[in-house]
Amino acid sequence: MSSRELLENYFDLKAHGTNVKTEVIAGFTTFMTMAYILVVNPLILKDAGMDFGAVFTATTISAIIGTLVMALWAKLPFALAPGMGLNAFFAYGVVLGMGYSWQMALTAVFLEGIIFLVLTAFNIREAIVNSVPLSLKKAVSCGIGLFIAFIGLQNAGIVEANPATLVAVGSLTDPKPLLALIGILVTGVLLVKGVRGALLIGIVATTLIGFPLGVTSMPDFSNGLTPPDLSPILFQFQWDQVFTTDMAIILFTFLFVDMFDTVGTLVGVSTKANMLNEKGEVPNCKQALFADAVATTAGACLGTSTVTTFVESATGVSEGGRTGLTALVVAGLFLVALFLSPLFLMVPGAATTPALVLVGLFMMSPIQEIDLNDFSESIPAFLTLLFMPMTYSIAEGIIIGMLSYIILKLLSGNYRQISVASYIVGALCLAKIVM
Repeated sequence: MSSRELLENYFDLKAHGTNVKTEVIAGFTTFMTMAYILVVNPLILKDAGMDFGAVFTATTISAIIGTLVMALWAKLPFALAPGMGLNAFFAYGVVLGMGYSWQMALTAVFLEGIIFLVLTAFNIREAIVNSVPLSLKKAVSCGIGLFIAFIGLQNAGIVEANPATLVAVGSLTDPKPLLALIGILVTGVLLVKGVRGALLIGIVATTLIGFPLGVTSMPDFSNGLTPPDLSPILFQFQWDQVFTTDMAIILFTFLFVDMFDTVGTLVGVSTKANMLNEKGEVPNCKQALFADAVATTAGACLGTSTVTTFVESATGVSEGGRTGLTALVVAGLFLVALFLSPLFLMVPGAATTPALVLVGLFMMSPIQEIDLNDFSESIPAFLTLLFMPMTYSIAEGIIIGMLSYIILKLLSGNYRQISVASYIVGALCLAKIVM
């Protein structure tokens, strides 16, 4: 049996309407849109006092571990890495804000991973995923679309912070925003022409166009191919503050945000890809949740913040990725990046903007399936998709959506439409707001 046949059989590609070529292109696309984490995560954790090079290695290895579990066990096309937002809370909330050491923050992340392993083993996290009403699942897909498009525009400087209006259009004649806009047009033309791999080709083309604009730099191999040493942050835990109120608050925040970020990504991207089963459930959900629990636990041991399922996985799904082979390709590319990091890190953020913005468009299609005339369904759905980009958080969008869904159903006399699991999740959402 050839390697191609082995892959086709293991991942059951024909049953999922895909093939090896499609899955490989999807894997490359997902990796290219999330490779920024290899630089951004070390930069953020460096502010907490951690060694940049060591965190780069920890970031890469934890991404490999989590994505491999997702690929080989869950067999889903989702990639994992240390999550944005969670790393910011780690550095600027726990360490710089509350004054604790990064060792204590790592201890909280480790405990979070252990708790997630237990909750996943007893199907509690899977029940939370399944408790999200179908209309909200479709809204989550749309909200994620707006969210990742906003991230892309922000990273390229097309939109920027403004004290008067919160956000405003940046200077579009500057090289970085200009490159991103050119990339959107180039990728858009490829999509209109029906070119397979349009998003990946668009990223590569935009990167090359960035050279004459001065945005893309040549890769620097002056330090060779050896990954940075992990020893400064490896197994650096601090146990003397475990039984304190602050640790409880820190741990609860990590748990809650990671849980709903992961739930939102799994539900939203699966909905867009028509991967939900007849009950509206994510296939192999338990195994997928185990992937981020294992990766978070391993990542804490290696020396990095919480690992979660990346919303940028939507780019690979939009290229046709439907199985774990997509994730396997991403894991392989992270392994290559560990030794050839300058080559991958030369891709500027502006070059990934076209993929993120246009995938945002793709993610909006489920809005057509929401009954906008049933306000007990459409209002919570609208609030869900609105709050994700507005609060820069998938978790906050789900919290607002779930609470408004429950309240509107109760006040309108439709309480029988609310499941017991939804009530429990609603109580957790309310507890998060109170805390």
